[in-house]
Amino acid sequence: MSLAQVHYTSAAPGDEGTAGRFTAVGPGVSGALLAEIEPLVRYELPGGAPERPSDGELRSLPQAFGYFALSDGSRLVVRSAPVRDTGGTGAGVRFHAHAVHLPPGVPLPGDRLPVEAWRSPHWVAVTPGGAIPDPLALPPGPAAVSEGLDDFAVSRGPWLAAVLADLRRASDAEATGGRPVVLVERQCADVARWLGLASVTLPRESAERLTFTTYTRRPGSSASRVVGVGPEDAGAARAAGLRVHECAGPAPAGGTEDVWATTAARVWRSRSPELFREARELPGEPFAAGPLAVTALCAGIALGPDGRAAAAGWAADRPYALDARRTGRLVEAIASPGIDDRTAPEFDSAGRLFGALEGRCPASVTAPLAAMLVTEAVRGGNGSLELPRRDAFAGPEGAEVAERLGPEILTELADTVGSRSVARTVQLLRVARLLGVDGTESLPGVVDRLAPALLAEASAAHEGPPGFAPALLELLDEQFEVRTALLGALDRIAPGDPGAVARFLERVALPFTGTQALPHLRMCAEVPEAMATLGGDRAAVWHRVLRAAGISPFAEPLVLRTAVGLVWEDRAPTVEEARLLLDAATSDSHRVAGTWARLVDAAMGASAAGTSAADASATGTSAAGTDEAARLAHDLLRGFPAEIGGRERAGLLLLDLVRELRTGAPEPGWAERVRTLCTQAEPVEPALRERAHAALVERLLAPDRPGAELYDFVHGADAELIGAYDRAARTETVRARLRTQPAYAADCFTVWTAHPHAGRAWPPVAAALLDDVLRPAVRGMSAEDVAEVEATVGRTGSSGRADAFRDWNRSSTLGRLGRRIAGRVRRG
Repeated sequence: MSLAQVHYTSAAPGDEGTAGRFTAVGPGVSGALLAEIEPLVRYELPGGAPERPSDGELRSLPQAFGYFALSDGSRLVVRSAPVRDTGGTGAGVRFHAHAVHLPPGVPLPGDRLPVEAWRSPHWVAVTPGGAIPDPLALPPGPAAVSEGLDDFAVSRGPWLAAVLADLRRASDAEATGGRPVVLVERQCADVARWLGLASVTLPRESAERLTFTTYTRRPGSSASRVVGVGPEDAGAARAAGLRVHECAGPAPAGGTEDVWATTAARVWRSRSPELFREARELPGEPFAAGPLAVTALCAGIALGPDGRAAAAGWAADRPYALDARRTGRLVEAIASPGIDDRTAPEFDSAGRLFGALEGRCPASVTAPLAAMLVTEAVRGGNGSLELPRRDAFAGPEGAEVAERLGPEILTELADTVGSRSVARTVQLLRVARLLGVDGTESLPGVVDRLAPALLAEASAAHEGPPGFAPALLELLDEQFEVRTALLGALDRIAPGDPGAVARFLERVALPFTGTQALPHLRMCAEVPEAMATLGGDRAAVWHRVLRAAGISPFAEPLVLRTAVGLVWEDRAPTVEEARLLLDAATSDSHRVAGTWARLVDAAMGASAAGTSAADASATGTSAAGTDEAARLAHDLLRGFPAEIGGRERAGLLLLDLVRELRTGAPEPGWAERVRTLCTQAEPVEPALRERAHAALVERLLAPDRPGAELYDFVHGADAELIGAYDRAARTETVRARLRTQPAYAADCFTVWTAHPHAGRAWPPVAAALLDDVLRPAVRGMSAEDVAEVEATVGRTGSSGRADAFRDWNRSSTLGRLGRRIAGRVRRG
C-alpha cells in the first residue's frame, strides 16, 4: 500500500512569528496528527554553527533521523536536514523535514525496521513539485544497516556492554514514558549505527519499540526512548538526570553487571553478529544470558566467569536442548584448562551441569567437568561444590587426576598445625574417596582434629544446621570407616563438654544407630527429649539419660560425668540430688569421673542457701535442709579425703562442725575452730559464716555448754561472733527459757556478769543483755522463782555473786517502786 509522506520546512529569515510550515501532506494525515508531528520534525542547529556555511560546512552539519510513536498508534519515520536558503541573499541556512507516516500495523516496505531507512537515497531536501513520490524506496537487503557495524562495534568496545544494556531496558514494553537514553557522538551517523547494533542484537519486537532520534539539542524534553546529542549538549543531558553514554569522550572506568549485555558485547567484538539469531532459536527468555552465552562458547568466543556460569546453568536446566556436538563443545569451553578467573558461582553452575549430563552423556564428555570440579575442591577450597559420583573417575582420566591431586590431599590432611575448617576437611575426605586415594594412616589424626572443630564451628554459627552439615552427612553416609572413627572421637570428647555435644546433635542428626556402643553420644541425644518429657524433675531426667548410655557407671565411670554435665550443666545439684548421685555409684567411680567436685558444689551451695537453726527457731521453720547439707559434707570428707582441699575442704569442715555442734559432742575448741575454718574458707559465703556462728552461739547459750568454751569465746574478742551471740540471746526461744527456768536465768546472770574486763566487744553486749533480756524475764517471775534464781547463783558461784544478784534485782525493784510513787504524786 502507499505510505503518506509529509514535508516540512523552516521559516525563511525575516518571517517573524512562525517556526515553519508543512509544504506537502499526503492523504490520511489529519490536522490533529500534523499538530503532533510538527514538534517532532523541527530541527535546531548545533551551537557555534556558522550563519553562512560553505558547502562543506553545510554537509558536515548533523542530520536528525528519527522514529516516533504517535498517539493514535501510528508511527513516523523522518529525516530533518539543514539546507541552504535560496531566498534573499542565498547565504542563510534553513532545514527541511521529510517524513513517512506508517498507519497502525503497517510496516515499511519489505517489512524493514525503521533504522534500515536511514541510508535511503530517496530522502529529499526540497518539497517535490506535483504529486508526492510513492512510496519511500529503501536500499535492498539488510546490508544497508549491517554494513560496517562490526568495525563500529569494535571501535566502541569500552561502551558496548553498558549501551546495549540500556538499549535493552529502553526497548522493554513497560518502559513507555520513561526518560530517554542519551548517546553522545560527534557524528549523528554514529548514533544511527548504535541503533543498527540494537536492531541486530535485540529481538524484532524489542527493536520495533525502540523509538529514537539521532540528533537533538533538547534531550530532556524528547519523547523518544533513545536520543543522540553532540558533545556540547552532554552536560545539559547529565544535568537533566538522564542516563548518558559519552561515547565521544574518554573510555568509561566501570562496566555493567548485565551478563546478557556483556556477552552480547563479546559477540560483537568477535565480529559474529549471526550468533544473535542462532541464540534466539534456543529456549529461554528473550534476554536471558544463558542461550547467548551457550551459543558464543560453542562458537569459540571466550567469555568471563558470569557468562560461563550463565551458560552452564542454562544447559543444566535443559540437558536435552543441545545436540551431542554442541554439548561437547560447551563442556570443553567451560572446563578449558587455560581459564584462571573462575568464581564460586561458576563452579556451582558447572557442578549442576555435570549432574545433569552424568549418565546422559559418555564419560569422555563429562570427564573434563569432573576433573575441573575436584581440582577446584582441592586447590580452590570451594567447600560448597556438588561433587561427582565415584564412577566418574573409573577411567584413565580419573587415574590422571588422582595422580596429580592425591599427594596434595594427603599432605593437607596430615597437617595438624595450620587452621582448616570443617567444610575443607570434609571436602578433602570426600575427594580422596572419589579418586581412590588411600588416607588410612592419616585418618585417626584427621578425626581427632575434626571432632572438636565440629562443635566449635557449630556453636559459633547462627541457629539451625551449620553450613557444613549436608556435606558432613554425605561423607558419613559414603565412608563407613570415617563415620566409625568420627563418632568414636565425638564419644570420647563428650564427657568433657556434654552440653556442647548435645546442642550439636540437636542441629546435626548424626547417624549413630548402628552397633557402636557410643554411650556418651546416646546420652547427649537422649537429653532433649528427656527434658521435654520430664520437665523440671532433674533426678528423673538423670536416671533416663543414664539408662540411655546402655552401660553401668560401675563399668564406665565417665558416664557419670556426662550425665551430670547434661542435667546440671549450668548449675549445682541440690543436696537431695547430690545425695542421689553419691549413692548411685562408689566413691571410686565418682573419683574417676570427677563428679565429686559437683557434689562439693552442691554441699557448699546448700550451705549458702539454707536456713540457719537460729532463724528456724525464730520463725518456726525446719532446718532439715541445713542438716542434710551438713551430713553430705561429712560423707564427702570421708569419701574423698585426698581430693577435697583448700577453701572447699575448710567450707565442708565448717558445715560438719555445724552438724556436730547441733547433734553431737564436737572436739574442744569450738570458737577457735570456727574462726580458723572461716579464714581458711575465704572467700566464704556469708550465709555459711552466719550459719556457723549461729550454731556456735546456740551451743554456748545452751544450759549444758562447757565453761571452757564460753571462756574462750568471751576472751577471743571476736566482734562478729559476739554480735551473733547477742542476736541469738534476744530470740524468743532464749527469752522463754529465761522466764520459765530459774536455773537457766541464774546461769545467764553468772555468764553476763563474769567477765567485765574481757576486751572491748563483750562488756557492752553483756550489760545490754542483762538490762534488755534478763531483767524483763526476772520481773515477770514469781517471788519463789526469783528466790530460786538467787539461791542458784549463790550455789554455783559465791556469796558475793549472790549479793550482786540481790543488788542488781533490788535496783530493778526500787526503780519500779520509785516510778509508782512518782506516778501517785503526779495523780495527786
